[in-house]
Amino acid sequence: MNPMDLPSDLAGMLAGLRPWIECESPTHDGAAVNRMMHVAARDLAMAGATVETIPGRMGFGDCVRARFPHPRRDEPGILVLGHLDTVHPVGTLAALPWRVEEERCYGPGILDMKGGNFIALEAVKALHKAGVATPLPVTFLLTSDEEVGSPSTRDLIEAEAVRHRYVLVPEPGQPGDGVLTGRYAIARFNLTATGRPSHAGARLGEGRSAIRTMAQRIIDIEAMSDADCTFSVGIVQGGQWVNCVATTCRGEVLSMAKRQGDLDRGVARMLALDGESDGVAFSVTRGVTRPVWEPDAGTMALYETARGIAEGLGSTLPHESFGGGSDGNFTGNLGIPTLDGLGPCGAGYHTLDEHVLTASLVHRARLLAGLMARLD
Repeated sequence: MNPMDLPSDLAGMLAGLRPWIECESPTHDGAAVNRMMHVAARDLAMAGATVETIPGRMGFGDCVRARFPHPRRDEPGILVLGHLDTVHPVGTLAALPWRVEEERCYGPGILDMKGGNFIALEAVKALHKAGVATPLPVTFLLTSDEEVGSPSTRDLIEAEAVRHRYVLVPEPGQPGDGVLTGRYAIARFNLTATGRPSHAGARLGEGRSAIRTMAQRIIDIEAMSDADCTFSVGIVQGGQWVNCVATTCRGEVLSMAKRQGDLDRGVARMLALDGESDGVAFSVTRGVTRPVWEPDAGTMALYETARGIAEGLGSTLPHESFGGGSDGNFTGNLGIPTLDGLGPCGAGYHTLDEHVLTASLVHRARLLAGLMARLD
């Protein structure tokens, strides 16, 4: 089967993708995520899949698992792993509406990663339309909390992944039409500064400001960044009244490391900041972590299969390990052959310029279809 021979209808693809993009689904709005799960579940069911909803927990939305018909459906097969939550709050469509302009298509979550999930479904549909049976059964798992580190779904992801032979992750494609064969480790930390209150006008000197201490520690934390391990403070919340010396200030830190040893050293440095100084207690607790995923022989063999398919599509398909974790960290770290970054190419994800290159929707759908038809 030559993927170039598969039917493609860009206009139809865009029409089908639009409802996914216009159903906003920020991670922390479980009801909104569930509405998006319903949209995807309906499309999966219409494509012939048996769809089940897996209830969410920890305040997050539900997940969807869809299994396509296959004579060996219960044997290890191909898992398409993606998330439907986004970083964009409800209302982002006003500033980032769905629109197609020349070779680009815009919308919240279109690149990260609704577009990738959608074209993976389009790949299944194209194979069915062409009468091509996949050697292995295909299952989709769509999750609800990836953008905050998958705290409620990691166990579900790992339990599903070990029942499969391969994992395909349609996260955004890399520059130069590339894919990912590894990802760096990601760790999150929660910070709390607890000071002593006083009236900020009449008794300023009697207080100890939690905000001041947090500000000083932020500078110290971000200064720890180097080429192998970075630290970024992305959330800070403190104080309640401007005329009160702030008693409490909280923050969150994201750390990325290229190797597990780098991450372990970074964790130790962060936890060493715990303590008290000048009447302000400062605590650091470790949050969710994505392990390092380093390419092994199984992943590289999977990549070589993809590279051969891509060559037939006119692409060299470069590969690399990269930061910005995904749920592929979990499956790759388990030793399951995993290929990430299989979604469309574009730019601006997590911003109001998020877009995909429209030509890559068809190109990457054909690459995914080729993998599904070739892997055995």
